[in-house]
Amino acid sequence: MRYVYLDHQSATPVLPEALEAMQPFLAGAFGNPSSPHQHGLRARDALEAARAQAASLIHAASPEEIIFTSDGTESANLAVQGAAWAQRRRGNHLVLSRIEHPAVLNSAAFLEQQGFACARVAVDAEGFVDPERIRAAITDKTILIAVHLVNHEIGTMEPIPEIAAIAHEKGIPLYVDAEAAVGWLPVDVQALGADLLSFSPHRFYGPKGVGVLYRHRRARLRALLHGGDQEGGRRAGVENLPGIVGAGVAAEIAQRELPRRAAHCARLQKRLWDGLRARVPRLKLNGPEPGPRRSPVNLNISTEGTEGEGQLLLLDTRGIAVASGSACVTKSLRPSHVLEAIGLEPALAQAAVILSPGQDNNDEDIDYVLETFPKVAAKLRALSPSWKE
Repeated sequence: MRYVYLDHQSATPVLPEALEAMQPFLAGAFGNPSSPHQHGLRARDALEAARAQAASLIHAASPEEIIFTSDGTESANLAVQGAAWAQRRRGNHLVLSRIEHPAVLNSAAFLEQQGFACARVAVDAEGFVDPERIRAAITDKTILIAVHLVNHEIGTMEPIPEIAAIAHEKGIPLYVDAEAAVGWLPVDVQALGADLLSFSPHRFYGPKGVGVLYRHRRARLRALLHGGDQEGGRRAGVENLPGIVGAGVAAEIAQRELPRRAAHCARLQKRLWDGLRARVPRLKLNGPEPGPRRSPVNLNISTEGTEGEGQLLLLDTRGIAVASGSACVTKSLRPSHVLEAIGLEPALAQAAVILSPGQDNNDEDIDYVLETFPKVAAKLRALSPSWKE
């Protein structure tokens, strides 16, 4: 049986080059980057080299603008909560879209319990945030705007430069969650106008356990973890040096391979969508059409008369790995807040799966999916009373 992995938005295999670079720091080069002796200095040099690689990938002005964390969730919490607490004397109001990642939404909900207020801006049927709706939500107490670059469920690419222009006109910092974008799409923090931006290397062939938060020098940020002076005093705790070294190598390779990687996945994505809609009746695409307004590694589709978890499990028995929502919330079995926000009816929202191609997928993989997916859909529909009706 052929095995096809189509869940690259959740996790990717670690590149051999990244694994090789990590090995010395799992064995002989075990020093703490904060130690002043030769073992610590070697570790510090490796840490700063990775910081420069991460900064280069997103075109940061300086490696000093990069903060390493444990993952994307911590980066989002530090960006949202850290910025809010740092500016508490200026105001207590946040503006974000309704379809942000749970790490952002739940950070905002926590702040509301502490006396902050939050405006959640609606999106259109394809998941786009209207910059003018952001402008209308701003008050004289607004201290942070948070809008992602690419939606983690439906692949919508948001108009961040336009939103940044509004934020800066009002003197409000902008945080951009770029977890679903970096490593697959060109990301230039200076061109975007982001004051804070986060990403995770495990989404583009780096190791898990590492998050990256970009902070422009003008953005105020209060630490959430208290202890030593690591990461410029903004994130206490000994850095995960092996993971960070591997992340740096993955970032360097992503920068070099980006055009080829994006073009390859975009071609597979379109071929997959064109083939599926020709073979499976009553199939709905969630989010924009494949093309310049959608991430090339996201295809979110609802198969009427089925259920997403059932599709995932049945496809897995046939060697095809897909997702049925954000990997961070799938276990909860709650309806997708993203699909709800774009107005998708509950039955179709429950019938959604995400197919996410990667650089190692090929045309034979797509052929196998196009052969197998319709059979899975037909089998599930045959068991569905609502489909028979």
